[in-house]
Amino acid sequence: MSQQNGFHVAVVGATGAVGQQMIQTLIKENFPIGKLTLLSSARSAGKTININGEDHIVQEAKPESFEGVQIALFSAGGSVSKELAPEAVKRGAIVVDNTSAFRMGTDIPLVVPEVNEADLLQHNGIIANPNCSTIQMVVALEPIRQRYGLKKIIVSTYQAVSGAGAAAVEELMEQTKAILNNESFETNILPVKSDKKHYQIAFNAIPQIDKFEENGYTFEEMKMINETKKIMHSPDLHVSATCVRLPVAVGHSESVYFEIESDNVDAAEIKELLKDAPGVILQDDPENQLYPMPADCVGKNEVFVGRIRNDIDEPRGFHMWVVSDNLLKGAAWNSVQIAERLVKLGLVK
Repeated sequence: MSQQNGFHVAVVGATGAVGQQMIQTLIKENFPIGKLTLLSSARSAGKTININGEDHIVQEAKPESFEGVQIALFSAGGSVSKELAPEAVKRGAIVVDNTSAFRMGTDIPLVVPEVNEADLLQHNGIIANPNCSTIQMVVALEPIRQRYGLKKIIVSTYQAVSGAGAAAVEELMEQTKAILNNESFETNILPVKSDKKHYQIAFNAIPQIDKFEENGYTFEEMKMINETKKIMHSPDLHVSATCVRLPVAVGHSESVYFEIESDNVDAAEIKELLKDAPGVILQDDPENQLYPMPADCVGKNEVFVGRIRNDIDEPRGFHMWVVSDNLLKGAAWNSVQIAERLVKLGLVK
């Protein structure tokens, strides 16, 4: 799998759900890898990951692990990123970080390649990968913003449990089986592992993702609000979010209401615009019951959009339904895409 003229790439958090997707995505997209270094916490170090028939031993991530690394993809939790990303940069690597550690840093680009690729030119060694639910929404909205302007966004999310990690998916499966078999079950992880209470996710909907802030919004909701404004360079954009966890394994769904600045635009024009938008697949044919669903988006890189319609009372208001694989476009694929664009723009030493 090594290539001449390839880059030395490190994946930090290689044994986690997103880390494994990052490795698979690098291979699937034929990213030019000269050398691949797999890193993790001390707890997971020593594990073996087989890639195309070749065994790779996962090493413990330490500052010296980044000697010679050119691109480092991080997905091992915010504390690891805060500690090791600056160490990687010091040794000459460009870091693409998939945690919330650096997203709102004023001198750190927060990038979705279809939306704000040019921000990569301003990087100082660290590039932040946005929150999964933010990524799919801005991919769908940016073409609309560019053509018609954007004034307001109100989003309700229907998020998959894999966003809370592999253990949360396992808990969903265990609870589902237990309920179907009339057995007792445990609730240890959702909504937030470190929070006071835990609720069942099987056959349920939990209106809490991440911890609550003082303003009554959760951290996840505030991430969507603040990140959207930053990515779109639109500090005055009105954004509000309600984030809900559903018993779906993979694939986040979102109901998005948005208001544009232009008059006399109808849903057909928005559909036409999104039909050719980068990274978007339009699935919008109500007559034939065609619309995006998480079960159909698993393993796909694109953002799927449908149910586009005019608001009944607000002439500049529209509704749409947006679905994407939260582990791919929401995390691994967006990170690899950033790495691809860094290479294309000649930014990797």
